[in-house]
Amino acid sequence: MIGCGKRAQAMARGLTAEPRCQVVALTDLKQEAAAGLDQSFGFGAAVFTDHRRMLAEVKPDVVVASLWTPLHLPVFRDCAEAGVKAVLSEKPMAPTWGEALEMARIAESSGCRLTFCHQRRFCEGNRAVRRLLAEGRFGKILAMDLYSPCCLLDCGTHTFDQALSFNNESPAKWVHAAVDASEVKLQFGVPAEKMLSALVVFENGVRAWMQSLGPDRDMPTGLRIHATNGLLEVGWDGQIGRAHVFDDPAWRPPELPAPEQDAAMAGVVRDTIDGLATGKEPELSHQKALRATEIIFACYESAATHRRVELPLTRTDNAFTTVFGERAPGASGA
Repeated sequence: MIGCGKRAQAMARGLTAEPRCQVVALTDLKQEAAAGLDQSFGFGAAVFTDHRRMLAEVKPDVVVASLWTPLHLPVFRDCAEAGVKAVLSEKPMAPTWGEALEMARIAESSGCRLTFCHQRRFCEGNRAVRRLLAEGRFGKILAMDLYSPCCLLDCGTHTFDQALSFNNESPAKWVHAAVDASEVKLQFGVPAEKMLSALVVFENGVRAWMQSLGPDRDMPTGLRIHATNGLLEVGWDGQIGRAHVFDDPAWRPPELPAPEQDAAMAGVVRDTIDGLATGKEPELSHQKALRATEIIFACYESAATHRRVELPLTRTDNAFTTVFGERAPGASGA
């Protein structure tokens, strides 16, 4: 494990649930953080403050990287060059579109499996919704209303990933967005907006309206699906809200257990290990993460340039950072 902060605690619980995994090394710039994590879970792992030294001495098969966004690419590159078989990285992919593409290139050229922690795909409610949609219970999706409680790059990635998983992974076709940059803050080392709203049109014709942050959201997280034969509201963790089937008014959604984050994190780890064992594309593959990431950076480009942006995206920076980043406190030293 590289990075032993708050997110590493959740990942450690997922690792302990996977019998095929043994945690052999913990790395953090703060030695006490790595030692504390080791003590909390009783791993008996070697503790390091330099991840390159850890990679050279331990030669792990799999790395879990729970790091701030700007560190994702350089640490993944080091892992791939060291011969690591798979890296499970914290989301989002990277602070710029170019860095996200570079991570994908390294994964594909090196053979190092790369997955991202969109753990909510494994919540039982989200799995149930995917089954209901695949069965045609609600007919064909026409449109979606999407909601994120935090900035687009940090939290919007979960919302777009959820939408993509429900919409048969259809890539986006074009994006038009507006941003409130009256206040800019650093979110895990990357400048972030006060509010963003966007229209996203997917290649299969589905339209989605997104709101991240801001007032008057009628759902805190997740999305609302408008379909030919029904309407369905689903929170981030698969909490089903309003659900109507037009041709079957008596229909009720299945009763589901309360969302369990530890179970979702166990699914994240299992997905990565299964991918190694079978050679199949993991549910949390970097290819799927790229689709959500491209939409995010297209939204930022549209908001910064005041125009509709067609995909595939050609601009490789983060347009929000380029245009508004200097407003973030401490941005010059980031």
